[in-house]
Amino acid sequence: MPNYVSIRDISNDKVPVGMLQLAGWIRTHRQSKRVSFIELSDGTSVSNLQLVVDPQLAGYADIAPKLATGASIKVSGELVLSPAKGQKYEFQVKELELLGEADPESYPLQKKGHSLEFLREQLHLRPRTATMGAVLRVRSAAAFAVNKFFTERGFFYIHTPIISTSDCEGAGEMFHVSTFDPENPPRVNGKVDFSQDFFKEPASLTVSGQLEGEICAMGLSKIYTFGPTFRAENSNTTRHLAEFWMIEPEMAFYELQDNMLLAQEFVQDVLKQVLESSASELEFLASQEWAQQGHLENLRRVAETPFETMDYTDAIRILEESGKTFEYPVKWGIDLQSEHERFLTDEYVKGPVTVINYPKDIKAFYMRLNEDGKTVRAMDVLVPRLGEIVGGSQREERHDVLLEKIRAMGLDERSYWWYLELRKFGTVPHSGFGLGFERLLMYLTGMTNIRDVIGFPRFPGFAKF
Repeated sequence: MPNYVSIRDISNDKVPVGMLQLAGWIRTHRQSKRVSFIELSDGTSVSNLQLVVDPQLAGYADIAPKLATGASIKVSGELVLSPAKGQKYEFQVKELELLGEADPESYPLQKKGHSLEFLREQLHLRPRTATMGAVLRVRSAAAFAVNKFFTERGFFYIHTPIISTSDCEGAGEMFHVSTFDPENPPRVNGKVDFSQDFFKEPASLTVSGQLEGEICAMGLSKIYTFGPTFRAENSNTTRHLAEFWMIEPEMAFYELQDNMLLAQEFVQDVLKQVLESSASELEFLASQEWAQQGHLENLRRVAETPFETMDYTDAIRILEESGKTFEYPVKWGIDLQSEHERFLTDEYVKGPVTVINYPKDIKAFYMRLNEDGKTVRAMDVLVPRLGEIVGGSQREERHDVLLEKIRAMGLDERSYWWYLELRKFGTVPHSGFGLGFERLLMYLTGMTNIRDVIGFPRFPGFAKF
């Protein structure tokens, strides 16, 4: 194992001054007759480390022309306290080896700043940039925070199938999985004969692990899934991806109130963990020209502010009486849009709020029907500046009611036979929620396009790498 020290550990004062080895990529190289300076990045920190090179160093003159931006090197030398302002340490190079060249004429990432749009065209090099490096480190820290939150509360981590034969959302926007020749599939009476396909029935990439998660919760009490999901929705927006990661806990014996409190605790705990573990990354991202003013202060407030609870019917009344003209008109029965949600959080409550008891006609078939017959025990957790960050519900545990809802929505009940049987054999009240990981990352980092919080975005017309 190489004995390289990370720049992150140096920046965090975890490495004593003295003789060390480093490796990384050159950000800048400035030469003069008396001394040369190299700004080195190894991707572990928002900080670079300044290397000080004596031009008389053995072998330096031969490779100096090749020490361009993007080239990789390894060095040995001494870490010392820096006499220069603005940096605590510098590194006095004793040995320097060029590992990989980067031709200045063809290397796309030069010293100048690059737009986020340009960087999306350079996905293979984008992680080397300060911005994407910070985002990916925040992503790693947030993933750790998610797993830590649930593990500490007795949840079991479950891997649900990527290939599924059920449409959890009932919307039909699924990527189909087949080994058939798309131009000549076998047919019987004019219809594709899936009995000859690999799985012997229609199969798709999953849109959610929820239904399978419910199966596991009915045996393990508290589980969570954290994995990729897929939507064949032709939405070319800054908030949609065709492949994204979902966090979906499912809990037996939890009713709506229990579910709501867990979701609120989850949001606040993850914010607190990442604010602490990725402080330098978040501060760097908040300093960028595209960042919204007061971003970090908003995150800290949400992490500490108690969440209010509001009934959907009350939310509609508040919106109607607000005197504001919304792009999407407000009336009972609509699904709240982002502009409505942000009014409730930013202007009315002035903080996070959970809206509950939505009309049944705008929610999924698996949500528990309330006694009024018009609403379901659904919840959306809303946060300032974003709107919805978590969506969930108490699940319908009554067999006959669930069967009637499946039929009313025109779904094939034969595809949900196993889901219905959960309600026949030891059914219990149970609840769960879902949170899109990339949506959470947008909120944490302040990035305005969801394609910039995932390493390899997939969206309509784009599936490179």
